[in-house]
Amino acid sequence: MAPLAITAYTATCAAGRGSGAIARALETRSGGLTANSLSTQPLACKIGRVDGLEDLRLPDALASLDSRNHRLAWLGLDQDGFRERALALRERHGASRVALVLGTSTSSIGETERAYRELDADGHFPAAQRRASIHQPHALGLFVAHALGLAGPSLTIATACSSSAKVFASAARMLHLGLVDAAIVGGVDTLCDSVLFGFNSLQLVSDEECRPFDANRRGLSLGEAAGFAILERTPQSGKVEKGTPLLIGYGESSDAHHMSAPHPQGLGAERALDDALARAGIRASQVDYINLHGTASLHNDAMEAALIARRFPATTRASSTKGWSGHTLGAAGILETAISLIALERGLAPGTLNTRELDPVCGPQLRTDNAEADLRIALSNSFGFGGNNCCLAFARGDEA
Repeated sequence: MAPLAITAYTATCAAGRGSGAIARALETRSGGLTANSLSTQPLACKIGRVDGLEDLRLPDALASLDSRNHRLAWLGLDQDGFRERALALRERHGASRVALVLGTSTSSIGETERAYRELDADGHFPAAQRRASIHQPHALGLFVAHALGLAGPSLTIATACSSSAKVFASAARMLHLGLVDAAIVGGVDTLCDSVLFGFNSLQLVSDEECRPFDANRRGLSLGEAAGFAILERTPQSGKVEKGTPLLIGYGESSDAHHMSAPHPQGLGAERALDDALARAGIRASQVDYINLHGTASLHNDAMEAALIARRFPATTRASSTKGWSGHTLGAAGILETAISLIALERGLAPGTLNTRELDPVCGPQLRTDNAEADLRIALSNSFGFGGNNCCLAFARGDEA
């Protein structure tokens, strides 16, 4: 595929607000997981909570769309000058020529939970909660389109934990077909009871900080995040502004092996990987760093570790960064894309935080310690429930 320029990006999570803060957290190995203080009933676990959302107030023009998820979206748009870049993009191309493709897993379900807790005597939502634009899966897209004044194609992808990775694939197709001139992609997911108790009912939640790929891992830590990026076609010359990272490939698959468990041999994950490498026109041996899905769940980590061990040379560095942020579900793809781009930009290969003893299934690619390295090409894996898999390939601008 023709590479696409990533002309702006940002992310916000428990480890920091904006790419600079997240980079510092990675460099200093300062994770953002804390004891659960969010659920309406006690649940002993660690979470990646973004502080300050309860006190954040949306502008008056957006107040009718208020929800915790939209507050995090607004906070995320305000980092790294992204909102200003997005508005300038709209002015340059026109509001109808900029696509908006966002991923989320739970949308504003936290606000819907609240509405059900406030039912009136007749069992109806209170008047303030009768908001059709909030209590639906596309709520995030409606909010961001309104916040940025966009009028182009607007798509919400909800494929569980691969949601905001797959936004890059959908946006790339729109750009390559000439349907739009630019695309804003991203994802937002916030914590709520449905998330915390839902995953706990699956016996996937750990009572300690998650330890991806650890021989004694006990489950995942849930988190929340917001992230956004701008995708544009590269100039005819193929030359982009120095320092501009590139999307060089993507791969998607849906193996539908099980509602929640991955295919044990990683069949769908490997198909997505092969697809991404083929589109990028690269070999596995050319990949310098892989940001793994690595949730610290028993079956997911075993499958992914075995896949990496059999497909990549020992020189490829691989890690999970969920020890910094927790598993941010529908926002995991965009958050870990941002981390992959930070790695390429700064020559920093993050390790795997909290992990003490690697599972024997892991190959030499899995690293626990940070390292400085000349990183040119990076992959980011995102695997969702139902066998929804996505692999993204990125390169430094000087490597296209």
